[in-house]
Amino acid sequence: MLVRMQTGIEIEPLEPLPEDWERALCVVAHPDDMEFGGAAAVARWTAQGKQVAYCMVTSGEAGIDGMAPDECRVVREAEQVESARIVGVPEVEFLHQPDGILEYGVPLRREIAAVVRRYRPEIVVTSNFRDTWGGVNLNQADHVATGRAVVDAVRDAGNRWIFTEQLVDGLEPWGGVRAVWAFGSPQATHAVDITDTFDLGVQSLEAHRAYIDGLGWEHWDGREFLEGFSRPVGQRMGVAFGAPFEVFPMGWGG
Repeated sequence: MLVRMQTGIEIEPLEPLPEDWERALCVVAHPDDMEFGGAAAVARWTAQGKQVAYCMVTSGEAGIDGMAPDECRVVREAEQVESARIVGVPEVEFLHQPDGILEYGVPLRREIAAVVRRYRPEIVVTSNFRDTWGGVNLNQADHVATGRAVVDAVRDAGNRWIFTEQLVDGLEPWGGVRAVWAFGSPQATHAVDITDTFDLGVQSLEAHRAYIDGLGWEHWDGREFLEGFSRPVGQRMGVAFGAPFEVFPMGWGG
């Protein structure tokens, strides 16, 4: 059944994501990536008692023009830890890969596969890694490289004969990831009702104060931004606010 938007256009509804799981790992390129679309969903899941961990591939050290990378790295890592705390995430890992020049390939897959094997999640979350954000704005190269590597690294993590050097001190392959969910994808078919945790999502975004100030967004309003992003998604679910996800099943042939 199509959903009629306020504009009068009819579009496909979004299906709720399953919540019959206990452990998730979120792997994104930069501090703040989760907060631009996914953090309110995380707050919903942690409120349900689910275990969620964050992994930042970079520390976002190239993200503030007026701050040298070594200083910026410290500031942005601290902001991300606080942002994660707001939505109930106690563990944030930084892989310290180079910000702004990530490359998809075996080295990045190896780094992420090791994290998947250690955390043993049922669900892995990443950000949109399509070429654009809905055909308008080009996606950033680090997002594309990370998302592609995440999907492949999840498969790698379950294969005993890939990255065998990691399998020491009791670490075993992990093939228990049911799906990779990419939030913010223009090809999303599923969504999460974030109405009750929307305010926490706003707070977690606002925790990245130094980064936002460094961008020079003088009159930018985080709440307004997230509302503009989340209200249309919510309409497709029949709720106030929603977060969209594209689902990549990790089962046989997926």
